[in-house]
Amino acid sequence: MTFTYEHRVRFRECDPMGVVYHTHYIDYFEAARTEWLRAAGLPYKTLQDQGTILPVIEVNVRYARPARYDDLLTIEVSCADEIPGPRIRIDYNVFRADTPKALVTGHVTLCFVDERSGRPMAAPPIFQEALARLASSDPLG
Repeated sequence: MTFTYEHRVRFRECDPMGVVYHTHYIDYFEAARTEWLRAAGLPYKTLQDQGTILPVIEVNVRYARPARYDDLLTIEVSCADEIPGPRIRIDYNVFRADTPKALVTGHVTLCFVDERSGRPMAAPPIFQEALARLASSDPLG
């Protein structure tokens, strides 16, 4: 289940040294994750409209090489959880076209929460169906 998302680094995302400021990678992860689900036919808004929210409960980022202004980045999104429980871990690799090794790697763990009760819940069927669609369209798997 691998999905790729492209992002062109904007000037405002760089620090005074011309390097992407470290916290922007978490934004890139979120944008890639959102588009990954949209590609599976499940916009985040649909989950929200049905009373499911997905707060982030853990973030891990490892920085190996810098990205700079105007770099075109490819963010790979993958998920090993075929049928997630109340938590799901999403993995990320950030590449630049001229570098075969990842610039940044990381993961985000989210928890499915019933918006009304505020309690953790199992992944709703529409989410499981979206993961199945992603898995069936994955050229690698």
